[in-house]
Formats: sequence, structure tokens, C-alpha cells
Amino acid sequence: MVINMPSMTLSIPEDLHQLIKEHNEVRWSEIARRAMWDYAKKIELLDKLTENSELTDADVKELEKKLKKAVHKHHKEYAK
Repeated sequence: MVINMPSMTLSIPEDLHQLIKEHNEVRWSEIARRAMWDYAKKIELLDKLTENSELTDADVKELEKKLKKAVHKHHKEYAK
């Protein structure tokens, strides 16, 4: 059974392109497909977790700012 799938064109940096060309034994399209599935599943989970959230974009940005600041402080103190 042959499955007809849409195709996609990706732009990649030249150095990555050279590396890929050197290893034509690798099924690069399969690796890209798996990576996209993995990422899409994470986004889907995030969507499910946040679908009933009442946070605004501004709330999320403020939380992100506080979290980054706390993580930075933690690592700065840890490095002492």
C-alpha cells in the first residue's frame, strides 16, 4: 500500500547541507519527519494543558520574565 503524503521544502544552512550530502546513507526525510512529529506532539500537549487557561498573553510574558530572572539568579548563585 502506497501512502500519498504532501511534501515540504526546507531551507537549511549551507554547512548543514554539506554534511547531509556527505551522508546520503541516512534517510534525512525520515529524521526530519520524526523530529517534526515529536515537536508537534509537545505543542499538542501544551495546547491541551492550556486550553482552559484564563491567562492573557501579558500574564504569560510576565511569568516568563519572572521565571527567567529566577533561573538566572539560581545559576549565578550556584556558580559561586
